Amino acid sequence: MSMFSTGVLVLTSPLHILPLRIAPVLSSAAQLVERTLYVHFHPGLNLGGGTQPRPVFIQPVVDLSTVISRLYSNAADVCGHLDVRVLLTNIRAHPTTVPNCPFPAPQPLLHSPDVVLTDFAVQDPGQSLQVKQWLQKYTGHCYACGPSLPSVLLQPQLTRLQQEEDGQSRLEGKAEPLQTYSDVVVGGTFDRLHGAHKTLLSISCLLANRRFLIGVCDDAMLKKKVLNELIEPYSVRVQRLREFLHDIKPVLEVEIVPLDDPFGPSITDPLLQCIVVSEETKKGGEAVNKKRIQNGLPALVLHEIQLLKDVHHTETEEEKISSSSLRSRLLGTLISPPKDSSHLPPLPYVIGLAGGSGSGKSSIAHQLEALGALRIDCDILGHEVYQPGAAAYHRVLEEFGTDLLNENKTINRRALGRKVFGNKERLKALTDIVWPEIALLTRSRIHSAMEEGKQVCVVDAAVLLEAGWTDFVHEVWVTIIPEEEAVSRITERDGVTTEDALRRLQSQWPNAKQVEHANVVLSTLWEPEITRKQVLKAWNLLQKRIQQKEEGR
Repeated sequence: MSMFSTGVLVLTSPLHILPLRIAPVLSSAAQLVERTLYVHFHPGLNLGGGTQPRPVFIQPVVDLSTVISRLYSNAADVCGHLDVRVLLTNIRAHPTTVPNCPFPAPQPLLHSPDVVLTDFAVQDPGQSLQVKQWLQKYTGHCYACGPSLPSVLLQPQLTRLQQEEDGQSRLEGKAEPLQTYSDVVVGGTFDRLHGAHKTLLSISCLLANRRFLIGVCDDAMLKKKVLNELIEPYSVRVQRLREFLHDIKPVLEVEIVPLDDPFGPSITDPLLQCIVVSEETKKGGEAVNKKRIQNGLPALVLHEIQLLKDVHHTETEEEKISSSSLRSRLLGTLISPPKDSSHLPPLPYVIGLAGGSGSGKSSIAHQLEALGALRIDCDILGHEVYQPGAAAYHRVLEEFGTDLLNENKTINRRALGRKVFGNKERLKALTDIVWPEIALLTRSRIHSAMEEGKQVCVVDAAVLLEAGWTDFVHEVWVTIIPEEEAVSRITERDGVTTEDALRRLQSQWPNAKQVEHANVVLSTLWEPEITRKQVLKAWNLLQKRIQQKEEGR
């Protein structure tokens, strides 16, 4: 069956039996929809009755928040490629002035649907056509869709155990009302919106009748995050939040503010009534209430939601679905497309490997060499350009004095370093001399590799980005580790003080700036075996890109 880009799934099963049906229904939907799946709840909707169904308001109940959590959890497991979004416009504790009419006009969605699906069970096969027609009209009342939207009746297969549990759930169904509030607040990083974020945001939207205030971590609040260099920019995270929330509940007043401390406006806003937390952030909610009481404000109701389990987590990742785990899975993958390299020979395919001092860059270069790449060590080439007779040799002596010479007429690089250390102008004068010479030697090695028929070269260069050597590489790979880990490694390896190690790091491009120019990012923060898995993943994906490039010639 053909795939559709975006679909609306209308769920008609009673809420108390849906948890058992969600996984097979989503699995069926994922075979038809490849990008975005909107989910619309209307429990008890009769698409096979005597009158055409119309959308009505549905009261929020406890079961609904349970179903939403289960849905996003199952979505991450059975259809990870889909952007699933639960639509909440027709679910409201206090209807608007128009009674029983949640959709005065069809609601536009960010992605226009091109198929409508349902779990409605047709008892008489002869009714299928009528049900599909009514489903189209019903969806058209709710959302802005095309005039002849295709419709599909899903028939998910339940296991025998699921069928037995399904029948038992029908007998145990309850409709306990969900307490709602005028103004609700929540805080977080919201990096790369995932199922746990969507659960938190959706349940918050269920609870909020008027306003939803969201604090988004920025600057100082990000420094201690794992792989914080890979966190999306604040503006991108906010934009994705707004798009998601406008899709799921556009009638809600949404206010998004940057968080530079753990509290933000949650401790000063007198209108707030409820804060949504998880087991992990409950203590933070309690700290908010302590501050509010100190400020003479009433404490907020703490509404706790369950964390979603990540069935795909590895030994270095959290058991819950989290942004840090998703960021770790980006390591070794292509995070941004390579720039145009049509001016370069297709082979050898040249990787420029950069990274700060102590980042483990050279160990990664050696691993790539073991996998078959030709390693070009720019640190060794740097030694060559200082040798007597090299082009840079006489220019360095002219610029910095002959007192740099050792007894054997070689340049004392330690003494040269003392002359330029801490002096940006003198350092630039030196790099203007030696960097172009190192680049020439690097190009020569690459040319030799081409003549030898090498497929991949790795240019191991700490200053690759600062020196502007990206014009002769196909891709830039960057290795990163936290600053405190780099300082620890440098002091242990080189026997220098913490202050000297920090000064060395501060003279280099920071991780975040290097990552901005990276196509692939790697990290040696964890055990060597974890690094090896990253490198192997990066290498295998690289081979596929090279093959695709060759086939596209």
